[in-house]
Amino acid sequence: MAVQAGALALAAALAFAAPAAAKPLKLVALGDSLTAGYGLPPGQAFPDVLARELKAKGWDVEVVNAGVSGDTAADGLARFDWSVPEDANAIIVELGANDMLRGADPAATEVTLSHILAKARDAHMAILLAGMRAAPNYGVDYQRRFDAIYPALAEKFGVTLYPFFLEGVAGDQALQLSDGLHPNRAGVERIVEGILPSVEAVLAKQSGELIP
Repeated sequence: MAVQAGALALAAALAFAAPAAAKPLKLVALGDSLTAGYGLPPGQAFPDVLARELKAKGWDVEVVNAGVSGDTAADGLARFDWSVPEDANAIIVELGANDMLRGADPAATEVTLSHILAKARDAHMAILLAGMRAAPNYGVDYQRRFDAIYPALAEKFGVTLYPFFLEGVAGDQALQLSDGLHPNRAGVERIVEGILPSVEAVLAKQSGELIP
């Protein structure tokens, strides 16, 4: 009986000593309608498709959809504290398109985005900055100033840059909704295909693990 009791005690001690299962990483997509999934069926928004692809690649990660249609960079900054969970490990910042569509001063948009990146940095999140490009109808000078925002911020904060969130989708009617602005289901798949390596690199940096 004494031997049996000792064995049970040892088993219990080993059970308590075993490390707890690691929590999944939490990735927040902070953005506008391009993130929120404007015009798409449930489960087809960018964060949903990204989560499925990451899981298929072996990542244990929760992707939080913090996209709000119509948001400017200033709107994203204003709701940062309640839209981005405190326990988030990484963030994708996809904002600025609505600033451009409203003809906002690129310098003001850059300042606002810098505040967002600073808040994420101070919260020790790994950051992926998703760039945007100005429509040509705003003129060459505006286009030059706006397009320069994202590379400059990525260099300033030392964060990963995905140069153009709509790469491969903008201008392709087959990948857009009828409004010519938002991706359809196939367009979202194309966006995720393009950005996935950058997302994996950011997650690997934060977790200290090799890409699965």
